[in-house]
Amino acid sequence: MADGDVETYFEDNVWKNKIQGNLIEHTAYEREATAILVGRDMARTRKVEHIIRKKDGTISERNSYRNDPRSIPD
Repeated sequence: MADGDVETYFEDNVWKNKIQGNLIEHTAYEREATAILVGRDMARTRKVEHIIRKKDGTISERNSYRNDPRSIPD
């Protein structure tokens, strides 16, 4: 994970989002789906990766919202 990527994870019986490299955690959510939606929006806005972890801490999904140079038309 690079600094600035957004991570959605489960801790202390709630779902949380945090920006890698940032000591401040964002709001906690009771529902996993809500945390994932907010985390995805954060990653899209920041143009970074969104890493989603399962309750056991393993990565379940990774989505990149970085600018991909291969998607630029010739």
